[in-house]
Amino acid sequence: MSDSLHKPVRVSVVIPMRNEASSIHELIGSLQRQLLPPDEVILVDGGSTDQTVALAKQLCGDDPHYRIIEAGPATPGRGRNIGYKTAKFEWIAFMDAGCEVEPDWLLELVHAVRSSPQADVVHGNYEVVTDTFFTRCAALIYAPPRQPVEGYLLRPPVVHSSLFRKSVLETVGGFPDLRAGEDLMFLEAVEKNGFRSIRSPRAASWWSLRPGLISTYMRFHIYAYHNARAGRVHDWHHGVRRIYLLYLFFLLLGVLLHPALALFTPMLHFARTGKYIWQRRYGRSLFFLINPIQFVVMCFLIIWIDIATLTGWMKALASRPVTQN
Repeated sequence: MSDSLHKPVRVSVVIPMRNEASSIHELIGSLQRQLLPPDEVILVDGGSTDQTVALAKQLCGDDPHYRIIEAGPATPGRGRNIGYKTAKFEWIAFMDAGCEVEPDWLLELVHAVRSSPQADVVHGNYEVVTDTFFTRCAALIYAPPRQPVEGYLLRPPVVHSSLFRKSVLETVGGFPDLRAGEDLMFLEAVEKNGFRSIRSPRAASWWSLRPGLISTYMRFHIYAYHNARAGRVHDWHHGVRRIYLLYLFFLLLGVLLHPALALFTPMLHFARTGKYIWQRRYGRSLFFLINPIQFVVMCFLIIWIDIATLTGWMKALASRPVTQN
C-alpha cells in the first residue's frame, strides 16, 4: 500500500482494558493483521489483577507503534480519556478489549474519511460471536437488532468500532469517568453538539458475549449498578420494573378474582420472548422461529438478566442516593 494512501488520515487506536488475559491475544492479533496498520495503538490498563499487562507486553514486543499505559484503578471512561489525550494523531479509533476486528476494519474507516472529508465521526459496524447455543440465545436477547441503513443491515452506532476527530473528544470533554453507561453518554454529547457522522458498513468488529450464566449475571448486575449510580435508570431499569409490576398485577388478579387471569403473566413473558426472536430473525427459517428448546432457554435467560438488573439497581439505591431521570 502506497504512502499516499496511508499518510493523509493518521489514526491512533485507543483500547481500555482490565483483566482481559483470556481475550487480549485475539484483539492484538487482529490489530496486527490490519491491511492498513494503525499509526499507533494505545492500550490503557485499568488495574488488571491477572496477566493482562504481561501478555500485552509480550504480544506487542518491541513494536514502537504499540504503547501500554498502566493507569492504576481506572474506569473504561477514564481509560479512554487517558488514551486519547496522549494520542499523537488527529483521528482516534476506539476498540474494546474482548473484541476483535476484521483485517479491513481500519482500512474501511479511513476510506470513509477520505470519501467524506468533512465528516467528524465514522461509525463502523459490529457482529456478535455466537459460537455456542448459549451465546446464540443471549444474542437474541440483548444484542441490538440490525436495522436497514444505506442498503445494509447495521446495528446502532457504538464507541468501539468508531473513529473520531480528536477535536470532537476535546469539545465534549471526553468520556464520563464511569464503569458503565459512559459510552452512551459520550455518544449523546457528540450528537447534541451537531458533529457530522457517517457510517462505514464494512468496517466490522466482533463482540464476544459472556459465555455462561454466572458471567452473564455479573455483567448485567455491574452494568445496572453503575448505570443507576450515574442516574441512567430511565434508559433501562424503569422498563424492567414496569414489566414485573404488570406480571405481578395479573398474578394478583388471579388470586383475587379468578385463577385463569394469572395465566396472562406467562403469556406476556412468552410474547416478550417471541418479540426478541422476531426482531432478530433476519430471514432465518421457520424452525429458527419456533425452536422450542431455544424458546425455553431464552424465557429463563430473560428472567435471569432481569434479576441481575434489579439486584444491581437495588444495590445502587442502598449505597447512596441515586439521581432519578
